[in-house]
Amino acid sequence: MEFDLLGSLSPRGSEAPPAGPDTLQCSRKGCRADAAWRIRWNNPRIHTPERRKTWLACADHREDLEQFLGARGFWKDTVPLAAADPAGEQQE
Repeated sequence: MEFDLLGSLSPRGSEAPPAGPDTLQCSRKGCRADAAWRIRWNNPRIHTPERRKTWLACADHREDLEQFLGARGFWKDTVPLAAADPAGEQQE
């Protein structure tokens, strides 16, 4: 078995994608629960008004993340994960 020059743990020529979660996970540090909510926000000092950044939240951490962003004036809205497309826009 050959390895690349950087000492990769995957064999050279392997076409398998890098390992990662199969589902979207909560953005709270240390949480690995499946996300159920898309929390959309922006920092008005560095983002244009229409830009939305996204954090994902499980049911247990949704309120904490909203409060954290709200206290800074960053929180815009929260939508169920199933009701948003991959770009974060709510579907009609």
